[in-house]
Amino acid sequence: MPIDPIAAGLLQQMAEAGMPPLNEMSPADARQAAEGFRALAGEPEPVADVTDRTIPGPGGDIPVRIYTPAGGGSSLPCLVYYHGGGWVLGDIEGVDTICRAVANRAGCKVVSVEYRLAPEHKFPAPFDDCYAALEWVAANGDGIGVDTSKLAVGGDSAGGNLAAAVAIKARDDGGPALRHQLLVYPVTNHSYGTES
Repeated sequence: MPIDPIAAGLLQQMAEAGMPPLNEMSPADARQAAEGFRALAGEPEPVADVTDRTIPGPGGDIPVRIYTPAGGGSSLPCLVYYHGGGWVLGDIEGVDTICRAVANRAGCKVVSVEYRLAPEHKFPAPFDDCYAALEWVAANGDGIGVDTSKLAVGGDSAGGNLAAAVAIKARDDGGPALRHQLLVYPVTNHSYGTES
C-alpha cells in the first residue's frame, strides 16, 4: 500500500529541513519537534464546555481535560481518551482538536488523560495512570455529568495500545464495565517484523 500523499509530503518537508527522524532525537528534542505538528490538526471546533482539572493517580495528580459536546446534557456517555506519541511524546493539548470533534460527533463527554511519559516514567506508569483515570471517571460520573453505564476507552497509536490494555484489565479484574473501544491505529503487535 503506498503512503498517503499528505503524509509523504510531510515526511519530505521534514527531510528537506534536515530534521532527523523522531526516533533518533533525544526525548526533549522529539517533544519540541512534535509540538510543531499541532498546527496540522486545524482549528479546534467549539464545544459546550472544556474543563481542565487534576485527578488523583498512583504517582501523583494526573491532568485531565473534560469536553462536553455542543448541546450538552446532564448525563452523557463518556470516552476516556489516551493520546499517542510512542509513550514518550504528547499531551492533552496535542489532541484537543480531535477530542472536541469526537465529543461533538458522538454526543458524548470526552475525558482526555495526560499520563506520565517515558523515559522519565518507566512502564507500567503510563498504564497505571490510564487505568486510574478510567476508575476515577467510573467513580465520579455523577459529578461530571457522565452516565457510567455508557463508558468507552480510546486512543491513537500508543494511546490505542493503552486503551486496549485498560479494557483487558477492566474485563479481567472486574473493573469498570466498558461499552466500546475506539482504537485509532493502535500499537497491538510487538513483533517488529515490518520495515516501519
